[in-house]
Amino acid sequence: MPTALITGASAGLGAEFARQLAERGAGLVIVARSRDALDALAADLREEFGVEVEVIAADLTEEEDLRRVAERIADRDRPIDVLVNNAGFGLPLRFADNDVHDEVRHLRLHVEAPMRLMHAALGVMRGRGGRIVNVASVAGFLSRSTYSACKGWLIGFSRWANAEYAADGVTVTAVCPGFVHTTFHARMGLEPGREGVPRVLWLDAEDVVREGLRDAARGRAVSIPSLRYKVVVALLGVLPRSFTSRMARRGRL
Repeated sequence: MPTALITGASAGLGAEFARQLAERGAGLVIVARSRDALDALAADLREEFGVEVEVIAADLTEEEDLRRVAERIADRDRPIDVLVNNAGFGLPLRFADNDVHDEVRHLRLHVEAPMRLMHAALGVMRGRGGRIVNVASVAGFLSRSTYSACKGWLIGFSRWANAEYAADGVTVTAVCPGFVHTTFHARMGLEPGREGVPRVLWLDAEDVVREGLRDAARGRAVSIPSLRYKVVVALLGVLPRSFTSRMARRGRL
């Protein structure tokens, strides 16, 4: 059976990726900072689905931890067939008001970490096949501070890598949800109905992951879960940038 490594797996979309992949019979390597949360999730998945679950407690903004996870991915004796780059966090203030060290950590986690983990995965997957899923965001199609810039980079890099390594049997998919019912937005103090975000724009994690995995299986470079956000992204491509920038300030995608 295939083995999937998922970062940011202790909660939210990461935990949902773990559940849906375990349901399909995949063995798991789950990565996050909280050992206790990972151990609890691993116990639940083993009991419910009977799959093997390896736990790696790691902070991917720390060099040594990032190196350990990359080395696990690069282990040819225990190959990773599916890599899900999901770890992330948001910053609550405008760029100039945030601590610059927090901004650097944010950049490392959203750009450097997935790049290095993809590099490790491609070294093993090329020729034998594999899937890489990068959790990006609809924010990557907007102009809004470092979060949007990071997600825009991830979308662009995924598009390129999906075309570049298709001949090697590797697919790379950027999954771009909008607002999702997870702890990600809750930690930033953002809940349905706040900051002018209509309830209709909120998605369920289960649906986002299911559609993202389906698009990855089809070899699509970009997955935009739900028809409503497909329409939003299409509109973003034709509306004036000044208008979309003002719109982006109303919420944190």
